[in-house]
Amino acid sequence: MSFGGSQIPVIVLKEGTDDSQGRGQLLSNINACVAVQETIRTTLGPLGADKLLVDEKGEMVISNDGATIMKLLDIVHPAAKTLVDIARAQDAEIGDGTTSVVVLAGELLREARAFVEEGVSSHLIIKGYWRAAQLAVNKIKEIAVRIDREDETRFRDLLKKCASTAMNSKLIRSNSAFFTNMVVDAVLTLDQNDLNENMIGIKKVPGGAMEETELVDGVAFKKTFSYAGFEQQPKFFTKPKILCLNVELELKAEKDNAEVRVERVDEYQNIVDAEWRIIFSKLESIVASGAQVVLSKLPIGDLATQYFADRNIFCAGRVASDDLDRVVQAVGGSILSTCSNIQPSQLGECNKFEERQIGGERFNVFKGCPKAKTCTLILRGGAEQFIAEIERSLHDAIMIVKRAITNNQIVAGGGACEMELSRCLREYSLSITGKQQNFIAAFARALEIIPRQLCDNAGFDSTDLLNKLRMQHAKGTTWAGIDMQNECISDNMKLFVWEPSTIKENAIMSATEAATLILSVDETIKNEPSAQPQAPGALPPGAANRVLRGRGRGMAR
Repeated sequence: MSFGGSQIPVIVLKEGTDDSQGRGQLLSNINACVAVQETIRTTLGPLGADKLLVDEKGEMVISNDGATIMKLLDIVHPAAKTLVDIARAQDAEIGDGTTSVVVLAGELLREARAFVEEGVSSHLIIKGYWRAAQLAVNKIKEIAVRIDREDETRFRDLLKKCASTAMNSKLIRSNSAFFTNMVVDAVLTLDQNDLNENMIGIKKVPGGAMEETELVDGVAFKKTFSYAGFEQQPKFFTKPKILCLNVELELKAEKDNAEVRVERVDEYQNIVDAEWRIIFSKLESIVASGAQVVLSKLPIGDLATQYFADRNIFCAGRVASDDLDRVVQAVGGSILSTCSNIQPSQLGECNKFEERQIGGERFNVFKGCPKAKTCTLILRGGAEQFIAEIERSLHDAIMIVKRAITNNQIVAGGGACEMELSRCLREYSLSITGKQQNFIAAFARALEIIPRQLCDNAGFDSTDLLNKLRMQHAKGTTWAGIDMQNECISDNMKLFVWEPSTIKENAIMSATEAATLILSVDETIKNEPSAQPQAPGALPPGAANRVLRGRGRGMAR
């Protein structure tokens, strides 16, 4: 801005604001994302390595799940945080392919880096990448194989193959055959209209072998906190009536809640008697309803526990909300917030209820539920970190089976789909002219990172195997991929290495979104952190270093 022929400075940003822009800033963002990719790429595939992450509290997590690693990495670079977002989005939407999407996004940026360094406009690169991504997704829809759901046996076999492929890259791959049936049974137990995976409860019991993991067709939860009299209650019922409450069944003294002034002893006695009448009226209503199992989100005190024990009724208080919700889904009835006027339709029922020992824990188990649209996986294993990784692995497999049910189109894994897309895009790039030819060819090269990284993580000769893959796909072998068992090339569709096509579609679109978002940023503005109050006589930030350096120079002299 000029005034009277002189330049007047205009201050827009606060003093101390970090303002970086231009090609250097864009390259810095790309390098940060590539550095994140370098960290996570070694976890890809059946023979990928695990990561051991330790937080500030000293708690450690061992995992090769991309979303878990990205969530636990304390990434401070603003551009690199975009990769965390796409990993979480892939995990929430699909459940698997979280490592693939980060690796692919990093490779797209790596390919774009050479163009940026040569001065090519990032908007041209973005345009080419979106064009290539759309072509790739259309090609996936074209080559995907649809499985007919009318044949239930064949369809169940499809689900098992997809679950097995998802587990092959996890810690439980050696026991994938054991867990595959369990995962498929768990998902098929759910209501097939909404397939709410939250209705599959997962409980962890340290100790025992991994093969002792079991699937309960119904609901199971750990024994809750119990008062005196609990052990006198029956622990087994056949066809019991089940009452679910959101009511506190404890004797409450009003003197704890309100100030009561009395002048005579009989007035005080009336208050005490009223308190007892309140709790007893609730308990009598419950007994009159015919319920044999009473569950409540709120505490059930020692008076109520002993009262129920004397009448051969089982009770459990402080039941977790998600567990009680699943109980209602399984046995029927509803959660009541009052004990008055309990109707028979508000009670649930199951064929068998029991409390039994599983490992070092006691569990309340409801089996044979007439409205069973829920189930519970009870995981066993040695270390808690190992069980936590089993839980993450089964979650991925459950999500994959869910996606396979809603979209019964599959593609072959092991890099077969990516190599076919790469071949298709490379041929398309040769058919067009102009700069876009280079960007679509770069996208095709980036897709090859998946089979290349699978080979590198397994210790195979990636250059040799990729050349063989290119040759096979050029001959028309659509599903040629890496055979991880025999260190060679094979038809992965015939080897039953199957994945739902939505994994690939979502991964390509998410990776392209992340890469183009970062390429569209040409300036980073970082506000100065708020100044912290200093103690009297304290040195300003950085002064200690200057003092030490000054002393060092003095000593040197």
